[in-house]
Amino acid sequence: MRLILAEDSTLLREGLIRLLVEEGHEVVAAVGDGQALLDAVDAHRPDLVVVDIRMPPTHTDEGLRAALEIRRRRPGIAVLVLSQYVEKRYATELITADTAGVGYLLKDRVAQVGEFMDALERVGAGGAAFDPEVVRQLLARTTHTDPLSHLTPREREVLDAMAQGYTNASIAELLHVSQSAVEKHISAIFDKLELSHTSGYSLRVLAVLRYLGS
Repeated sequence: MRLILAEDSTLLREGLIRLLVEEGHEVVAAVGDGQALLDAVDAHRPDLVVVDIRMPPTHTDEGLRAALEIRRRRPGIAVLVLSQYVEKRYATELITADTAGVGYLLKDRVAQVGEFMDALERVGAGGAAFDPEVVRQLLARTTHTDPLSHLTPREREVLDAMAQGYTNASIAELLHVSQSAVEKHISAIFDKLELSHTSGYSLRVLAVLRYLGS
């Protein structure tokens, strides 16, 4: 894949460049602030951008706002947020806009290089990849809503896994249940959340996260 990396820490940026190149990807630009990221995207038209949230000049949410702008301008470009923080407002906007080719990982919770590369390739292929802690915090925003309170504990576990980007087969393996049981739980979840049944992995995650971010 052709990638752009937006990270204001020079050491981390250079380390990620080396890792990505070693894994066979082409880093067409590496920048340290949000505006430079937007300029680089216009210049290079990458397949995917990896972006931190807090970058100059204010070190608050420049990276995430740049990611949202990229998705508005060029929705075909995949975005993987890699940060130490869960910025709930803009994270919800990014995720609920469209989960096709979107991911959000927390730096301190990426335990293995392979885990990061798997997420990168999944997002680049049009899938989704969300850290469980990101999902937990976004779910926590909506625990007051009645439909979520109607879910059983098992349905909540399935919903959590769906939002993280797991397929039905992966959820079955994760929860040690049959795939048919997972499918029944998912059907019940969509009924209780008053969402239309949709086919397709990314559309399913989109529907769930759009509701959770409402």
